[in-house]
Amino acid sequence: MKIAAIAGSTIPSDTANSLQVMKACQALVQIGHDLTLLVPGSRNTTVALQQHYGLQSEFPIEWLSSSSRRRFTWDAVRRARGLKADLIYSWFPQSAVFGLLHGMPAVFEIHIQPTGLFGPVWHHLFARLRGRKRLVSITRALVHILKNDYHMHLSQDEVVIAPNGVDLERFASLPDPATARRQLGLHESPTVMCTGHLYAGRGADLFLALAKSLPQAQFVWVGGRADDIQRWKQRVESDNVTFTGFIPNRDLPFYQAAADVLLMPYSRSIMGSSGSADSAAIASPMKMFEYMAAGRAIVSSDLPVIREVLNERSAGFCEPGEVGDWRLEVESLLNSQARRIALGEQARQDVQGYTWVARAQRIMNGFP
Repeated sequence: MKIAAIAGSTIPSDTANSLQVMKACQALVQIGHDLTLLVPGSRNTTVALQQHYGLQSEFPIEWLSSSSRRRFTWDAVRRARGLKADLIYSWFPQSAVFGLLHGMPAVFEIHIQPTGLFGPVWHHLFARLRGRKRLVSITRALVHILKNDYHMHLSQDEVVIAPNGVDLERFASLPDPATARRQLGLHESPTVMCTGHLYAGRGADLFLALAKSLPQAQFVWVGGRADDIQRWKQRVESDNVTFTGFIPNRDLPFYQAAADVLLMPYSRSIMGSSGSADSAAIASPMKMFEYMAAGRAIVSSDLPVIREVLNERSAGFCEPGEVGDWRLEVESLLNSQARRIALGEQARQDVQGYTWVARAQRIMNGFP
């Protein structure tokens, strides 16, 4: 089919939502669809998108100069009609609604509960309008919230649970941790790593406390913006902490391969890049699937939504913010190569069903 994908992400940027959009679009292309991505703003020609996002397939992107974000959701549908698209695939409920009103099949991908005064209205419109439509939710927990808190009801075949994914081919033939560390110029000592931004709720405070309590290991945080890194560096109280700054997604698997233990130290409240609503109850972290594909031992905050994917055979779990609990778990793993290997191998086996391509196939199966 000819698909017009409509997203509000800034392309290019270092945000998780822009990466997710690019990976989801690439997967739709890889399963045979003709896709054009429509985003707001103007084109930035200084960034190589394939390297920046770790892409293997190209697809056209159009930047629309709309007077406002609200206007963009309508302008993008007008452009989709001009492209003679067979389907609207949108991260905006507004664009999905406009598509349905024009008789176009619409997929609405949702990552967070409705927000603001009119957010619930647009979501209810999508649920109530007739037409070929599909709601794609990244977690079962989010669907539960939509049904019980927002009374948003769709038929069973109109809802697909589709967690985020990973490109497994990018994690093939990774070196062992010691080799990866040598090639990256990292210290030879046992390595505990976290990748991603340093936003509120991502666990940087716990990360630094762990580093102080486990001086025998090096702690590496991969990612983060310069101002955030500078702020957290001022709080470092040990000499075993490294902040790498932004690393292109293309190179991220090699860094994750350098770890003995990979952390997801989320708090009970997680804020997004724009200060958006708390996502701790409904998140599907992309790095979780990357960690699994890297085949390294994972230690995660024990949040119910994380257990939609991980379990005790594929990860260690700790109470959010409990430094003593985390120190014991991480130290235990550093002292047990056999357990680290067992957790990593199980995670790598479990992630086989979470590729971006498998996700796209599940979303589009039988639709429209």
